[in-house]
Amino acid sequence: MKLSVRLFLLCLCLLLLATIRTSQSTEAAATFKAGLARIIITPEKPTWMAGYANRNKPSAEKIHDLFAKALAVQDAKGNRVVIVTTDLLGLPGALSAEVSEHANKSYGLKREQILFNSSHTHTGPVVNSSLVGAYELSDEQNKAVADYTQQLKTNLLKVIGAALKDLSPAKLSFGKGTAPFAMNRRELRNGKIVNGVNREGVVDKEVPVLKIESADGKLRGIAFGYACHNTTLTGEFYQLSGDYAGMAQAAIERDHPGITALFVMGCGADINPYPRSKLEYAQAYGENLATAVNQVLAGQMTTINPELNSIIGTVKIALAPPPSKDEWKARLSDSNVFVQRHTKRWLARLERDGKIMSEYPYTIQIVQLGDLKLIALAGEVVTDYALRLKKEFPGNTWVAGYSNDLCSYIASARMYPEGGYEVVESMIYYDLPGPYTPAIEETIIGKVHELNHRISKSPTGKRP
Repeated sequence: MKLSVRLFLLCLCLLLLATIRTSQSTEAAATFKAGLARIIITPEKPTWMAGYANRNKPSAEKIHDLFAKALAVQDAKGNRVVIVTTDLLGLPGALSAEVSEHANKSYGLKREQILFNSSHTHTGPVVNSSLVGAYELSDEQNKAVADYTQQLKTNLLKVIGAALKDLSPAKLSFGKGTAPFAMNRRELRNGKIVNGVNREGVVDKEVPVLKIESADGKLRGIAFGYACHNTTLTGEFYQLSGDYAGMAQAAIERDHPGITALFVMGCGADINPYPRSKLEYAQAYGENLATAVNQVLAGQMTTINPELNSIIGTVKIALAPPPSKDEWKARLSDSNVFVQRHTKRWLARLERDGKIMSEYPYTIQIVQLGDLKLIALAGEVVTDYALRLKKEFPGNTWVAGYSNDLCSYIASARMYPEGGYEVVESMIYYDLPGPYTPAIEETIIGKVHELNHRISKSPTGKRP
C-alpha cells in the first residue's frame, strides 16, 4: 500500500514537473510582445513630389497608396521600442522630434524608444523643411505641403498608438538573404565622378529579415531591408508610389495574407537600381525583393532572445570652412539656378547672423533585440558605413540609413578626394553651406561604438 502511494506521488510530481517545463517553454517562446499597425499617408490632393529637382508640376493620381507602418516590441520587463516606417523621401529631424514629444505625452515613450525610417521613395510628397534647396514652390504649393505635413504628424502619432494597442505575445526571428538589382552609381567618367553605373563599385545586396509570429506560430508581420535608392521611377513620373520598396511590401503581403510588411531602408546613398526609368522595372525589383524575403522565411532563422534595449545620441560633425563673402557673391552669377538660390539664402543668413554654421548635430540610434543589433543612422548614408559596421560588429547586425533625420548625404572618408554628388553638389539641395570634412566617417563610427558600449553596460530594463 505504501509503495502504491509513493508511486502515485512520484508520478504526480513528474506530471507537475513536465507541466511546469512545458509552461516555461511556451513562455520562453513568447516572452516578447509585438504589435503591428498601418495607416494610409497618401496625399488627398495633388502635391509637389519629393526627390527630383527637375519636376515642374504637382503629383497626378497614384500607382498605389503610401503607408506609415509601425512595429511595437515589448519584453518581459516592460522595455518597449516602436519602429516606424514611411513611404516617404525622409523625415526632417524636427518633425521626428515633435512626433516623439507627443508620443511621450500620449504613450509614455522616451525618445530612444522610437525609431523613424523612410524608404526614400522619389515618388512621394514633399514634407516641410526637407530638401528645401531642390524646390521652388508657389505660396499655394507651400500651403499644400504644410497641410500635408501637419496631417502626417497626426497619422504618425496614430500609427504608433495603434501598434502599442496591438501588443500581444510574440516570437521574433532573424535571417538574411540577398537581392540582385542594386548597382553602385559613382562612375569615373573623363576624370570626374558622375552619377552613372559602376559595376565594380562597392555594393551591399544583403536583405535582412525580421519575422514576427504569434505565440502559437502564426505569421503576423515581416520587417525587411535593402540598401538601394528608391529611384527606379525617375523625374518624369508624376504618379505617387513607394517605388520598388512599396511594391515589395505589397507583394509580401499578397503572398502572406493578413500580415503587415515593413520596409527599412539601408545605407544605399551611392546605390541605384539598374536599369530604371520604367514602371515594369520597379515592379520586377519589388518581386525580386519579395522572393528574397520569402526564401529567408522558408529557411532556418535565428530565434531572438527576449531582451530589449535602445539608446539614441547625437554627435557634431564638422563642416569644411565656408567660402568668404566675396566668394559667395561670385556664385550669384553661376549658370546653375540652384546654386544661385543656395547662395542667396546663405548670403542672407551671413548678413543676419554674421557667421556661417560650422557643424551639424548628427543622430545615431541603436536598438538591441536579443542578439540582433539594429544601428540606425541619419541622412543618406553611403554603403561603406554599413559594410564597415557589420565587420566591426560581427553577427546579427542590421545597419539602416535614412533614420530619424533626413539631414544630408553622409559620404565616407575615401570619397572626399574623389568628390562627386554625394560629397559636394548634394549639399546645395540640402541647404547646407558646403561639404563636411573627411573626418566625418571616424566621428560617426566612433559615436556608434560609444553608444554601443553604453547600451552594453546598461542592465536590460534600465536606460543608459
